[in-house]
Amino acid sequence: MSESSGATPARPARPARASSTDVARLAGVSQKTVSRVMNDEPHVKDDVRRRVLHAAAELGYRRNNAARTLLSGRSRRIGVVALGSALYGPSSLLVALERAAHSTGYALSLANTFEDDPAEVVAAVNALLEQGVDGIVISEPIDMGDVAFTVDVPVLSLGHFPGLHAPRLITVGEEEDSAAAGAVATEHLLSLGHRTVRHVAGPQRWWSARGRVDGWRRALKIAGAEERPYLEGDWTPESGYRAGHELARDRDLTAVFVGNDDMAIGVIRALHEAGLSTPGDVSVVGFDDIPCAAYLVPSLTTVAQEFDTMARNGLTRLVRVIENPADEEPGDDLPTPQLVVRSSTAAPAK
Repeated sequence: MSESSGATPARPARPARASSTDVARLAGVSQKTVSRVMNDEPHVKDDVRRRVLHAAAELGYRRNNAARTLLSGRSRRIGVVALGSALYGPSSLLVALERAAHSTGYALSLANTFEDDPAEVVAAVNALLEQGVDGIVISEPIDMGDVAFTVDVPVLSLGHFPGLHAPRLITVGEEEDSAAAGAVATEHLLSLGHRTVRHVAGPQRWWSARGRVDGWRRALKIAGAEERPYLEGDWTPESGYRAGHELARDRDLTAVFVGNDDMAIGVIRALHEAGLSTPGDVSVVGFDDIPCAAYLVPSLTTVAQEFDTMARNGLTRLVRVIENPADEEPGDDLPTPQLVVRSSTAAPAK
């Protein structure tokens, strides 16, 4: 038996990692086009994008994010702080942000918060900053009290956050926007001939719920209509159901503006159980335009929220500030609230 020579066996050569140049050669495009496709940038023809992605998959190519960050000074990633909620508004806005991010060439990193812990917002922002994000989106709909903090990257605030300080702060969807939408709903009912409009509000810790109360109140005042006390729910059909039973005891009731569609469903059910038809006895307007609103009996008149427009405009403005810090930041150009008139509203019975 021969002794070992002590030489280390040669390791098989590791295959060279595919580069963007290899992908460009196989796809028959320029290296710049490969970069644009891998960065999800817009204005690339669909057939070119498919060809590049197919070539990348065939070669096992993966973009080097670390190298890209070193070269550009940017991670092309935006952090999003969002309320961990399955409610229609917050969840729809988050989906709209993800959809809008695709067209900007930036990826999103998400950090969820929870309603009962204000400190979580600060912790979530700090966690995202540690990941090296280029900007922050705060989609936090609740009044967190006296929480103040400062960040060193541009911030898009989808709502109202008075304690936040940043080098560039873009605000979209303030309380005033919710007030305008609440006024539109109330004005619709008054225009049908109702002498006044009752209101079932969302929880008053939510900025949007406060804004809708303000808009309802403002529309009544302008019309010279009586303001009756509003009822407060928690966004759920159950809370609307409870409020509906209380409203049914009001013998002068003919119209209700409800702070969201889910609560409006509960209100209509309670009115029905009390022997009041919608809209024959009581007209009802909701808010959100949830997917089932058009298929209820009666179909629900509501105010549609422009989630896609808000997300697209906000992210476009944030990316512009990230990439061109010295440029003037344009103002908000959100559309006016859209009232969707269906079968749940009518003139009051004579």
